Amino acid sequence: MTPFGQRIRQLRGAKQVSLRAMAAALEVSPAYLSALEHGKRGMPTAGLVHQICAFFDLIWDDADEIARLARMSDPQVTLNCQGLSPAHTELANRLGKIWPQLSEAEIQSFLTLLDQRA
Repeated sequence: MTPFGQRIRQLRGAKQVSLRAMAAALEVSPAYLSALEHGKRGMPTAGLVHQICAFFDLIWDDADEIARLARMSDPQVTLNCQGLSPAHTELANRLGKIWPQLSEAEIQSFLTLLDQRA
């Protein structure tokens, strides 16, 4: 499940709204909404993110958080190493190979490192 999908599921639970009811209100299929929550579809469009925020009556910081989660929840990331150093290419390839086996602690270490760069 993506961070975006996890948050949407939490919001649905808090409002006691079924996936089917939310999908109907957003005029998307329940299968699409489920796939979006589970990271089996690409990032939602800005328009759909806006609809979701309106559906849950989210404003300001909460709406910004949903948009941020949507942007970081693309389940099919591609790294373009063209024009970068061989070390960049090696890192991307090696990370891609070990990615599925990383523990939560290792993931948190990477995220901490990235947060320090931001």
